[in-house]
Amino acid sequence: MNLINSPSIIIHLNSRDNVGVASNAVPEGIPIDKNGTLARENIDAGHKVALKPIKQGEAVFKYGQLIGLAARDIQPGEHAHTHNLTMIELDSSLEDFKAHPRTSPAIHDRTFQGFQRSDGGVGTRNYIGILSTVNCSATVAKAAADELNRSSELGRMGFDGVVAITHGSGCAMNTDSEGFEFLERVIAGYAQHPNFAFVLIIGLGCETNQVKTLVKKKGLEDSARLAYFNIQDAGGTRSSIKTACSHILKMAAQHGQQERTPASLEHLVVALQCGGSDGYSGITANPALGHAADLIVQHGGSVILAETPEIYGAENLLIDRAINENVAQKLLDRISWWKHYTEINGAELNNNPSPGNKAGGLSTILEKSLGAVAKGGTSSLNDVLLYAEKISTRGFNFMDSPGYDPISVTGQIASGSNVVCFTTGRGSVSGFKPAPCLKLATNTAMYEKMHEDMDINCGVIVDGTGSVESVGEQIFERIIAIASGDMSASESLGYGNNEFVPWLVGAVT
Repeated sequence: MNLINSPSIIIHLNSRDNVGVASNAVPEGIPIDKNGTLARENIDAGHKVALKPIKQGEAVFKYGQLIGLAARDIQPGEHAHTHNLTMIELDSSLEDFKAHPRTSPAIHDRTFQGFQRSDGGVGTRNYIGILSTVNCSATVAKAAADELNRSSELGRMGFDGVVAITHGSGCAMNTDSEGFEFLERVIAGYAQHPNFAFVLIIGLGCETNQVKTLVKKKGLEDSARLAYFNIQDAGGTRSSIKTACSHILKMAAQHGQQERTPASLEHLVVALQCGGSDGYSGITANPALGHAADLIVQHGGSVILAETPEIYGAENLLIDRAINENVAQKLLDRISWWKHYTEINGAELNNNPSPGNKAGGLSTILEKSLGAVAKGGTSSLNDVLLYAEKISTRGFNFMDSPGYDPISVTGQIASGSNVVCFTTGRGSVSGFKPAPCLKLATNTAMYEKMHEDMDINCGVIVDGTGSVESVGEQIFERIIAIASGDMSASESLGYGNNEFVPWLVGAVT
């Protein structure tokens, strides 16, 4: 990273770039480079400023990559944003594809303190789950969880509490549709998640998403870690709450006292996520998280990047890291699916970022995607997963999902993520039980304003008091500490009970 003048003025990320990023708010008339070029207008922090003349139709570069075209002539010192940038659609192909060497773990001596499961998985938390198959059983699931959490009995046995995993679907769905398969995969993924000691699944009885069918189809018949029943068979609401509590207490007694033991980092699966992004995301928190992701992979662990619409335009950077053509083709297939999906729904895959992203300085989806991909580090891309598909290949994986954070993280956890790392520039607040979530602030101003919600300030990279590598190492060590039982900021505030949001695709009849 090359800083023009000082960290307090403009950040010039790559010698190819014809725009820079304001590290702080730049008033009109302030010099922005060594040649005395003046800011032609007020430039907000995190926003772009032209460093040289850019003709209409000329490419605009940031990170050394194309982020759009100039919609009109842009003068040096002028604000470069949505009002004078336009999108360009790029198509990736596998012509001249070359496989990337697989990144091999090089370090094997680090451990974390986790909960060993009978299937070989290791949990970073020791929750008990109550899962609903349909919205109709959500109230019973929540009531049973609340009643059990009011007692201290489970805590004395080493359990972290009972989590009700509820949602608003499960009926009036085509059982042959993608949306129904997504829902089944998500519930099955949570039912088998290592952060749950065991789970109870509650159905109503007449819904489309039949609990007995789900259990058999997804191979969830391990009675030591799963029980299920229907409200209509149990005799109604109060009887069902009583039945649920009885099941949970009986299974807890069978599991006995729960304790953490050392486990290799190969059992860590970290979800890489961002939300409320800004102009600093691709400069600070995202690349720092990418460095931490590389360290996880080097220690034998796994990371999962997601949000397909938010890697669009930068997918070539991932394709270049694919270990074989099959993995690369999987990614292109998901891009093609999204192009069709957005087209039939009257939208475009190359739409601009959200209003919050724009206010933070992001102008095009290409710019956002380039920053988002940085979360994935530099390791080889070993597999591309369908939404909520269980991870089967260690290392760096990509999972198909929408860009809406709760839906995306729900899929990543169902795929096996037992820790979530979430970068934010605007100040996202959320948690994702049963997985602990670390919040990584992209800038110091937001970190100081919302420090109680943030775990690490990555803004020190722009401030000049930290580097991508040093902050990445800090994130890595914090992941291990939180995986071993330290509480994240979002956990301390009670987040995580409302962010289970399966991806709904298809007609509801």
